[in-house]
Amino acid sequence: MGLLNFMKSAGKSLFGGDDAPEPEALKKELADLGLDAEGLDIEVDGDTVKVSGTAVSQEAKEKVLLAVGNVAGVAAVEDNAGGAEPVFHEVKKGDTLWAISAATLGNGARYEEIFEANKPMLTHPDKIYPGQVLRIPQA
Repeated sequence: MGLLNFMKSAGKSLFGGDDAPEPEALKKELADLGLDAEGLDIEVDGDTVKVSGTAVSQEAKEKVLLAVGNVAGVAAVEDNAGGAEPVFHEVKKGDTLWAISAATLGNGARYEEIFEANKPMLTHPDKIYPGQVLRIPQA
């Protein structure tokens, strides 16, 4: 369990503003991304999204947490879904997947692992932005 912080003004806008999205809009976004949220409940409390239940896998849970957190208007995601504590990285100005990979995985050439771990939210290795939170795959 934990609270993951996100940049409220960064991310995909579901309504064209910084207002917190409704749970149904978040569920639609997850479906549009092709993410499996089966077994997970999503609630919105102000600018915090609460995710609880049991995900089909640790990877699925982590991708759901990221997808709902990287939406404009969401400042935090409360992880009540159990499982291992995920490892994330907040993109800073000037970051590249190569640099993030070197810092978190010990080898910049492993950047493709981070890219793959963040699909379908990432569509190209060069399309990351400050404030975005990325999943760092663990062995």
